Amino acid sequence: MKRIKGEVFSLNKTNREKITHTDKEINDKYRKGDSRIIIEQGRFRIKEIKGMLDGNDYKLNPEYQRRQRWNDGKKSRLIESFIINVPLPPIFLYEYDFAKYEVMDGLQRLTTIYDFYGDKFELIELEYWRELEGKTYSQLPLEIKAGIDRRFLSAIILLEETANTKEEAEELKQIVFERLNSGGEKLTAQETRNALYDGKFNKLCLKLATNNKFRKMWRIPSKKDLLKKEEINYSKKEIDRYKTMEDVELVLRFFAYRFLNQYKSHSMKDFLDLYLKEANRWENKTLDDLEKVFLNSIELVYGIFGEEAFVLPKSNIRQSKNITKTIYEPLMQSISKYLEYKENLLRYKEEIKKNKFNNKENLILENGKKLFDGKYNHRSVIEKRIEYFDKLFEPYTK
Repeated sequence: MKRIKGEVFSLNKTNREKITHTDKEINDKYRKGDSRIIIEQGRFRIKEIKGMLDGNDYKLNPEYQRRQRWNDGKKSRLIESFIINVPLPPIFLYEYDFAKYEVMDGLQRLTTIYDFYGDKFELIELEYWRELEGKTYSQLPLEIKAGIDRRFLSAIILLEETANTKEEAEELKQIVFERLNSGGEKLTAQETRNALYDGKFNKLCLKLATNNKFRKMWRIPSKKDLLKKEEINYSKKEIDRYKTMEDVELVLRFFAYRFLNQYKSHSMKDFLDLYLKEANRWENKTLDDLEKVFLNSIELVYGIFGEEAFVLPKSNIRQSKNITKTIYEPLMQSISKYLEYKENLLRYKEEIKKNKFNNKENLILENGKKLFDGKYNHRSVIEKRIEYFDKLFEPYTK
């Protein structure tokens, strides 16, 4: 694998050493306020939230936590909770500058309230006030509107003086975010990664995940698709690929697998976490060059195989339309080595497509298992899959 200038990643497993202190040292640390979070509490009248969010004092970045998961039914039940005055947990804000706040937890509730007061959705799937179904905020009876308007949403605010440095602030925010999301609707590994390790490389992965040909090959809807009122032609699994940020993780995996030789004692989750944190530090020129590698690889894969590029061979499963990482990861790694032979590979694309899974002997592992069986994802198996595609392309690179 040819490295790009500045593309450096070293994975060394670190051990958690036991830290020993006397009781006096521990008490001194506590009195000094080390790793202590400074908070205050607040309450916001529901009716005033839309006006607050229209201003510039609240940073509502949907990519900070997760993509919008709430459908209109779940949004409606939040509004129903206000009608019947069900106590709700507080939202969490971080004061990143004086009187300016970043939403750490509670984004879905805030955006639901914002959309409700903007008549963006009708109430549906209510449990106790079914007679209100089909109505927007402006269509509700006056007393119902007045009852909702006088409700409050409580908040816990992490104050700016919690941390002395930017690095310390990031660390404390990570602690809070991880503890907040240890229960409830569990975040996927990529959603957590996106929140905790945001940076230049993470933003690049988000950007590349919108590539049209990449989305076609993975059958991933766009945000625009999901906002359409009419029914869209995607399965739940395909929609979930977008909602849970699996598309962004697929981009990240492409880049991280360029260092597959370092994937040893760590779990895949830790491997991707550590890679992303390191890649966020790389220079802009390195990121620009890596972006070209990804886009050119996607372009060439699509040019040869079309929308069926990452589909399993028919011999593996009954349904041959199963799109899978076991094809995506090795195929993308392999073809990225042969980008300079693009014209020749495209010239013989029909022959390459025909031969894609014709090498029956190499489709079986030593233990008799199928090479592209998703149950087997050890590094050695992934390397054999890459080697399989290398042998497919090599005759056309002479």
